[in-house]
Amino acid sequence: MATPKEHIEELRRSKFSIGGKPNLLTEDLHQAVKNLSAELYAKDVHFLMEIIQNAEDNEYEEGVNPSLEFIVTSEDITDTGAPATLLIFNNEKGFSRKNVESICSVGRSTKKGQRKRGYIGEKGIGFKSVFLITAQPYIFSNGYQIKFNEEPCPHCNVGYIVPEWVEENPTPADIERIYGSPGSLPTTIIVLPLKPDKEQPVKRQLSNIHPEVLLFLSKIRRLSVRETNNDPKLNTVSGVSISSETDFITRKNVSAQSYTLHLSAEEKNDDGENECSYYMWKQKFPVKEENRVERRKEVDEWVITLAFPIQQRLSRGMKSPGLYSFLPTEMVTDFPFIIQADFLLASSRETILLDNKWNHGILNCVSSAFVNALISLMKSSEAAPISSLARVFKFLPVERSSYPKLNDVRDSIQEKVIKETIIPMESYTDQKIFCKPSDVGRISRDFWSILIKARAQGVCLHNLSSHGRFVVNSAFENDEYDSILKFLGVVFMDSEWYGKCIQSSNLVLGVSEDVYMKLLLFLSENWKASFKNTNIVNIPLLKYVDQDGNVSLCSVTEDEMSMCLSYDSCHISWLIDWNQEFRCRGNLFFAPKTTQDSLLVFPKRDTIRQWLKEHVEVGSMDVNDYALHLLEFLGKDRRAAVAFVHFVYHSLLKNYISKQEVKNLCEKIPLVDNYGRVRTPGSGVLVPANGSKWAGLIGSNPWLKKGFFELGEEYLRSGSFAGVFTAEKKLTGFLKTHVGASDIPNLCPPDNAIPTVSSPLTKENAFLILEWIKNLKHKNVLTGSKFLRCIKEGGWLRTYLGDSVGYKPPSESFLLTKKEGELLQNGSDLVDIPLIDQKFYDDRIYGYAEELKQIGVMFEFGEACTFIGKQLVSLAANTNLTKTNVFSILNFVRLLRKKVLPLDEFIESVKVGKWLKTSHGDRSPVGSILFDPEWKIASSISNLPFIDQECYGEEILSYKEELRLLGVLVGYTKDYQLLTDNFSLQASVTVDAFILALECIRHSRLSGKIISELKRVTLTTNVGSKSSCECFLSDPDWGSLLLVFNHLPVISKNLFGDNIFSYKNELKILGVVVDFEEAAKAFACQFKQHASSSSITKENVLSFLACYRQLKRTKHHFPTEFQTCIREEKWLKTCLGQKSPGESILFDPDWKPLSSIASLPFIDDRYYSNGIQEYKEELMILGVAGTIKTGTKFVADHINFPRNSTTVTPSTVMSFLECIRNLLEDHNGVLPDKFLGKISTRWLKTSMGYRSPDKCLLFDSKWNSFLQREDGPFIDEEFYGCKISSFRKELMAVGVVVDVANGCQLLANGLESHSHFDVIARIYGYLNEFKWKPDNKNANWIWIPNGNDGGEYVRTEECVIYDKDDLFGTQFNILAKHYKNKLLGFFSLTLEVRTNPSVDDYCKLWKDWEISGHKLTPKECCAFWMHMVNHWNSKTQKLLSENLVKLPVNTNSDVILLVDKHDIFIPDDLLLKDLFDQASLNPLFVWYPQLSLPSIPRTKLYEIYSSIGVRLISDSVRKDESSLPKDKLKKARSIIQEELLMLVLGFLADPALEMDAKKRQKTVKSLLDLDVFEIKDPITVSYSLPLSSGESLNVKECRMIRWEKESSVLFTQKLGRSSEHKTNIEFATYFSQVIAEGVLWERVDCIAGLSELLKLGWLLEFEEEAIDFLLKSKNLQLFMEDKEFLKSVFSSD
Repeated sequence: MATPKEHIEELRRSKFSIGGKPNLLTEDLHQAVKNLSAELYAKDVHFLMEIIQNAEDNEYEEGVNPSLEFIVTSEDITDTGAPATLLIFNNEKGFSRKNVESICSVGRSTKKGQRKRGYIGEKGIGFKSVFLITAQPYIFSNGYQIKFNEEPCPHCNVGYIVPEWVEENPTPADIERIYGSPGSLPTTIIVLPLKPDKEQPVKRQLSNIHPEVLLFLSKIRRLSVRETNNDPKLNTVSGVSISSETDFITRKNVSAQSYTLHLSAEEKNDDGENECSYYMWKQKFPVKEENRVERRKEVDEWVITLAFPIQQRLSRGMKSPGLYSFLPTEMVTDFPFIIQADFLLASSRETILLDNKWNHGILNCVSSAFVNALISLMKSSEAAPISSLARVFKFLPVERSSYPKLNDVRDSIQEKVIKETIIPMESYTDQKIFCKPSDVGRISRDFWSILIKARAQGVCLHNLSSHGRFVVNSAFENDEYDSILKFLGVVFMDSEWYGKCIQSSNLVLGVSEDVYMKLLLFLSENWKASFKNTNIVNIPLLKYVDQDGNVSLCSVTEDEMSMCLSYDSCHISWLIDWNQEFRCRGNLFFAPKTTQDSLLVFPKRDTIRQWLKEHVEVGSMDVNDYALHLLEFLGKDRRAAVAFVHFVYHSLLKNYISKQEVKNLCEKIPLVDNYGRVRTPGSGVLVPANGSKWAGLIGSNPWLKKGFFELGEEYLRSGSFAGVFTAEKKLTGFLKTHVGASDIPNLCPPDNAIPTVSSPLTKENAFLILEWIKNLKHKNVLTGSKFLRCIKEGGWLRTYLGDSVGYKPPSESFLLTKKEGELLQNGSDLVDIPLIDQKFYDDRIYGYAEELKQIGVMFEFGEACTFIGKQLVSLAANTNLTKTNVFSILNFVRLLRKKVLPLDEFIESVKVGKWLKTSHGDRSPVGSILFDPEWKIASSISNLPFIDQECYGEEILSYKEELRLLGVLVGYTKDYQLLTDNFSLQASVTVDAFILALECIRHSRLSGKIISELKRVTLTTNVGSKSSCECFLSDPDWGSLLLVFNHLPVISKNLFGDNIFSYKNELKILGVVVDFEEAAKAFACQFKQHASSSSITKENVLSFLACYRQLKRTKHHFPTEFQTCIREEKWLKTCLGQKSPGESILFDPDWKPLSSIASLPFIDDRYYSNGIQEYKEELMILGVAGTIKTGTKFVADHINFPRNSTTVTPSTVMSFLECIRNLLEDHNGVLPDKFLGKISTRWLKTSMGYRSPDKCLLFDSKWNSFLQREDGPFIDEEFYGCKISSFRKELMAVGVVVDVANGCQLLANGLESHSHFDVIARIYGYLNEFKWKPDNKNANWIWIPNGNDGGEYVRTEECVIYDKDDLFGTQFNILAKHYKNKLLGFFSLTLEVRTNPSVDDYCKLWKDWEISGHKLTPKECCAFWMHMVNHWNSKTQKLLSENLVKLPVNTNSDVILLVDKHDIFIPDDLLLKDLFDQASLNPLFVWYPQLSLPSIPRTKLYEIYSSIGVRLISDSVRKDESSLPKDKLKKARSIIQEELLMLVLGFLADPALEMDAKKRQKTVKSLLDLDVFEIKDPITVSYSLPLSSGESLNVKECRMIRWEKESSVLFTQKLGRSSEHKTNIEFATYFSQVIAEGVLWERVDCIAGLSELLKLGWLLEFEEEAIDFLLKSKNLQLFMEDKEFLKSVFSSD
């Protein structure tokens, strides 16, 4: 046998004509490979799934654990320049010669037609899908070292399938190094150098391999992914290792089996290993006729497998698919189990075909499989606790799926499950009891918690299910089962059930307080919705403490008592004890302390409290509330009243109530008075008289009329209540503080005067009075009372006057310091002041200063000064004060000032008199002025009242401070209003006087007199003296604007100084022009006069521009007259004459390029010299165009392109585009039509010459994805530079196509100018991308190249897209030969080219072959009949019957002949076929593929032949059976034994055959019906076949054994066994072959397998144990129905 390398060389020579004789089939291979390429890239193939699918379909040695490994490395071990390499390792048996030949072919998979044997591949791509990610795949297997290339081989022009031997790059050593385990490489290795654009997608696919990928694969047990690089930081693939293990000890029944599968996934960056076990349920269902499809016509049973994840599903953070077709789809069902079946998939393998009837049939069986699996799981868990059994229900599909069809599956499962007895009930026994969902009820989860705790505390619950429905087991009472029970239709118990349960169980007193709280919480949370109107209201549920301290119960509806709780746990015992003391007054009871304590710490206490309050009317009290309650029920009980005061007193001491609460209680507190009567406090309460101050000061009670009463002496004694002791006098202090039991000084004043204050009081009584006043003042109750009046007016206060002592009323007394008294005496002899006797009262008297003031005592020094001042003013009113008197007053003021004593009162009292002599006569000090030199300028413009210094002399100047205090103006104060009021202008006005007059105008309210007098004053200007209304005040900001022509009178700055500018407003009032706008108007008039007379000189212009520059930096507003004049007058000299600024351009170099296409008015630089350029900014503001942007309008108006386009330079175009940009801004983005008309000429240079804008394209990066610059009239960027791209918007505005989506019509119209294929293909690709539609579909739009860079354009009807069979090369232009796949859709959709030739085209082709005598190749014949099979219908049958005369026949060569269809036969009998093939020199039988092709089923092909006129061989032959007279033969013992039938049934039960039990047994029954005859001589049968020529072909057959199916007879030459091995093996071979052919005559592909099995059985003499082992070794088994069948057959014997 040839070595692998020799085998490859032979293949290259014989099949691809490389280094050998030419092979006529090479061209066919070339076309087939092209078809493969189109198919490969037309499908959305997931290469990874294809690889896994191939590995699953591979064969593995016994004892091998099948595995598949993926390794990615950045090493380029193939030396192909790949950025990364993917290596695939598979420990299969390895490639055989047949496998290698298959992979070097197209459509010759060794796995075709093997679906019943477990092969899962289907899509027809397989290994060749690797070309999606690599251009050169490498295979190393069983000594083969080969690679393939996507590009056509240069020796044979065929790609994809031409093998090339690999010596190095990579070598096995390279692979071992990457693999990491030298010497232990798996058998098959595939090396894929990745395409650059596929590196990241491949890594993503590998990183996203789902760990459940092995779930439904029967062979692959381990799959791993890893990345290996020298630098681990470069690793980006998420490594994972996935493995599966199956417990094959299974439970079986007639159609199903179950087992457990374990998956584990170990990720690279995860320290642990993720594992999950799956309970697997596999069940078979017969295929229904209405669900059959062509792609599965040989399948008779659906095998549905359901996987139930026992732990968390493995997902690696990805979505977990719910539907598998051996490998995962991307459909997430939202079901908690996984469905696997032989679904028909979409081409992308992402989803199943939900609208396919085959899939519908499968999905309709899922619900039955699920219910069977669920029941099986339940039974298998019988010994398990209910808690674990409940988890099985999590597999129910509670959630709805996003796929409507899958919701039908869910609904069907629900319908079936609710009819099953599967729900366990709560029984509190060891016996498990199951019920239907409709027979059980749920208990609230909260109540379950109560019951569980109650049972743990000894409460008996055996009668739990005796109140109606059975109770669902508590294992289901978790949140996770809520939706499940709802799905099953399990409802909750009704409300009355809970009442019965509580009543029949000791759930109130028999449980702990914590459980009791939970019971109350349950009732409170469900009261309104469930229990309010039920019998539960009559059940004793509530605990309370009675008046004897015992715990009792009452119902919710108890009306004769009130229940209460304490807000605070500290109050509970206190309230319960005092409630007993008061004998539960008001029928009020408290809950027990233990209950209240539990409630206070209970998490949801607020809910219970709210329920107790709203629905049970149980209140919550604190000590204050209880006290208020007692107040309502104490009545006139004297002892209870005293006890209540004790209760409140001690409650306050313990801080159980607040002071405010005590205050509120004490307003209503019952008190016992000195007569033993119970009274409320009323208006007031007096402390007992014994030891009180009020009785000692006043004697009797003056407050009786106000309702004040005296307390009884009970409150002075000690007492004990509720076990609490109170000491003596404690209650009196408490009542003073909180009830208002009062004594002086805390009593309110009586309404009448107190007689004791009308006469002198003792010192202590005096201070007691003052203390009382202090308290009353604090309480604000003194105002206007008789009590205060008698205190103020009573002569009880001791005073002294000089050396004498007496008693005065407080309102006539002073309390001053000794120093102040002496000072007052020295200041005036007329003052007589009575002072309080401080020696008598000592310093304590000062502590009551405020109280003394309150009752009229005077304290202030100023009060004494005011008294003195009033006397002095009175003296001045009666007589004029002399100079001495005046100086006396001044001296007294000086004395007070020096002593730093208060003098405001004295000054206020004396300054109002007119006692000071001035130039205006006697005046008061206020307003008079003490003259000094600073008043000189002011005196020149006003007449002022200065103090008469002649009268008072120089001495008066020494009293400036005293005079100022009295109101005299001392020093110049800039009182401009004073000057204005006394204004009097002299004849000659100095500058300083003029400025001061302006100040007066500024600061005075009424300045009309000043203004009228100042307007008569003349001012000095640059043109002489002028009146103010003729003058201008030129602000420095204006520059020399008013002096440009030197004709306007401007006030002299040199005379008045800069200070004059601060008086603009005042000067404006006088008529001076100070506003810029007025001045500018005056200047504009002069400017216009000079402009109209053309007398504006160069100097005037430059001077004006200098001023304008200065002015524009200011905030001055130019008036309209000024702006109009400056902008409209023609005062600028240009090269086109005098122009206004708006008609002029200031030249700069940017304008030069445009000068060649326009004539423009530039300002005359030669006249103005370079100085004019300095004022560019000013000129532009005035309207001069200083830039292209501002001068665009001139270009637009004067544009005129030259006829010679080559003279238009790039710089000119750039500048012109700038102008267009400006025009767009000025015209809201739209250019004027007139302008567009001017520029619609050829001035833009493109790659195809000069063109007008509307015939040009602008190239950018977006175009680069489709076209190159030379493919169309793109603007020449090399000529214009890259800056041309920045004018995209401007070019588009003039008509250039700049948007990549808008160039279709322009490029399509220019197609005929192109003949280069690559250019044309790019244009087609562009047109396709942007959905171009031709205006005329009949035009020659399609370019067909001729191979010499030439070709022609043709019409649509002359082309087809594909010729997948490479048959129509002479009839049509096959576009797939010339264009890549992505353009073929363009020809199909846009130009409406047909995709493939039609059936009519195929018939015409066949007729051409018949007429020309064409010798067909197998490939051509396969292609033709495959097309007919795929398009077979009544119309096709009629077409073939009428047109096909000759049909193909089989020959011994690769050439297929066409023979008249009446001279050939269909070989429906293989024995006859073999006989006549050997006897005839000419071929007799119709052609069929030598290899069984799924796409051309032999039965379908025979059916077609028969329908178009070909006869069956069995119908045409005449058989002569005279040589076998069976009536004379001896009937032999039957050789059909039970063990033989076991082998046949086991083989037929293989899932790959998809044969149901009924059909299997029918087939075997034909063996049981056989009559066996033994003959001595060989068996001979003669056959005669009449031919159309009139002759007959005769043959004979001699065999050791023969089965005649028609007569159910088996003839055998011998029955005994020989000692010779040759004879035995010969008979065993014939025997097994005849039986196998007779059983499987419809499944020729399976005959060899059964024959081999029977041969072994015969050699083993069909010994039972040996047969049983033989079946197991072949992984075959007998199903229960087959065993029953055999048992029934042979037991009857």
